[in-house]
Amino acid sequence: MSDAFQITVDGRPVPVTRGQTIGAALHAAGVRSWRTTRLGGRPRGLFCGIGICFDCLVSVNGRPPERACLLDARPGDEVTTS
Repeated sequence: MSDAFQITVDGRPVPVTRGQTIGAALHAAGVRSWRTTRLGGRPRGLFCGIGICFDCLVSVNGRPPERACLLDARPGDEVTTS
């Protein structure tokens, strides 16, 4: 079994190494922000990286938004950031 696979983030393929969270995979791919604040439109992505804040929210496979730093990436995941 290969240690590498892809997930799709907003329609774009993102490489993943088995065991990475979605947040870690995005960071490794050079994606530093993927949402903005409601007030002010400031960019947000990984901040604490341990699940305390809510800056890294994403929807995976149509589920309600969750923290990307806590979600293990799985082959075939469809991630939506907005």
